[in-house]
Amino acid sequence: MNTDIKSLMQAHGIVGAGGAGFPSYAKLAEGADTLIINGSECEPLLHTDYEIIKQHISEVVAGAEMIAEAVGINRVILAVKEHTSRGLGLQGGQAFGRMTKVFLLPNMYPMGDEITLIYEATGRLVQPSALPISQHVIVYNVETVYNFYRAVTFDEPVVTKWLTVAGDISDNRAYVLRVPVGMRVADILRGLDIPVPATHRLVVGGPSMGRIANPETEIVTKTTKGLLILPADIPAVATKIAPLAVQERRAVSACCQCTRCTDMCPRQLMGYPLEPHRMVRFATSLPELDPALYTEASLCCGCGICEIAACCQDLSPRAVIFEMKRRLGEKKMRYDPAGKISEVDPQRAYRQMPISRWKTLLGVAPYDRKQNYTEEIPPFRTVEILMRQHIGAPSVPVVAAGDTVVCGQKIAEAGAGLSVPQFASIGGRVRYADAQKIVIEKD
Repeated sequence: MNTDIKSLMQAHGIVGAGGAGFPSYAKLAEGADTLIINGSECEPLLHTDYEIIKQHISEVVAGAEMIAEAVGINRVILAVKEHTSRGLGLQGGQAFGRMTKVFLLPNMYPMGDEITLIYEATGRLVQPSALPISQHVIVYNVETVYNFYRAVTFDEPVVTKWLTVAGDISDNRAYVLRVPVGMRVADILRGLDIPVPATHRLVVGGPSMGRIANPETEIVTKTTKGLLILPADIPAVATKIAPLAVQERRAVSACCQCTRCTDMCPRQLMGYPLEPHRMVRFATSLPELDPALYTEASLCCGCGICEIAACCQDLSPRAVIFEMKRRLGEKKMRYDPAGKISEVDPQRAYRQMPISRWKTLLGVAPYDRKQNYTEEIPPFRTVEILMRQHIGAPSVPVVAAGDTVVCGQKIAEAGAGLSVPQFASIGGRVRYADAQKIVIEKD
């Protein structure tokens, strides 16, 4: 493998643009024979990857194939859902570049889950707690490989972010735009003339796995995928608002052990030993009663099917499992498969969640609208570049208040260990800098 590619990825601040922000260079490893471009656009209402493919498919393919050649891979798969392929005019098996072919994913949720995606596109099952490279596969999001192409071709670090602005918007539209990293969400919404009524909430990300955020303080990071304005009383939002402590107490007292959450769990259907119904029933005492079952919480992908679609008691197995995952993270504990081999459940084909049904259950179907791409960036004066926009160690500032910077200039070095640097997304003067963030104001 050409080790220069790792240095290039890290030096340009490239991280996973479609998830938690895992530094992209750390995914590269010997033994891979397939690279998957994840264009599944897993969540409803989001059109970001769709728009990038529509406008820049040649750059996306070129970026992926550059990575493939450097690693010694001879197969690249562009994985998109069937409904996405129709809108883009793509066909299953259609060839691009030297080694890329389109693969059509079924219109099911959650197809963007890495384990599910790899199985659908290659027929290979990544075992619990294993990495995709164990099945000789590397997966990158559409925007990630596009950013790599820009880095190689134009020596451009990651200073912009593609995102979708959608939801219950008065003009019945959805927007896709490309803005500077660190731009304030309030400036974006104000520029698009989109208010957040008192009856609504801002969801950052998708309606299923996104989080509630304050529109006045939220800023755009390298992992921001969507800004959704949604009513507080629809299931997609209501389940995020309920306090965790209340959900945990209700789960222990009200769970009827019907097992529907386990029967419908996508990871369980992949053969993973994940049993949400047991975790919910013993939520407060599980670590003492069954430590092995407790660690299985780390196998959850967080899709939310258990709480939105499965539970007949209006409980939230996902919230309980997330709290378990938080505690596991604090103790640095992971599931140990101990030689066990998982196999896909024969019932999986009959228990998957159609994306059309999922949108209805979430309560977001009325807001699924055709997107409008705009190259116009809403007016703004400042950006806030966070030092922790990725998994791993935070970046370390190398500028101070009063310094003048230009767009693309390195303003923070990579931290020790797993980390990437940060760059100025606009030119101007540094107004504030500490270990958490750097604020830049236009001159």
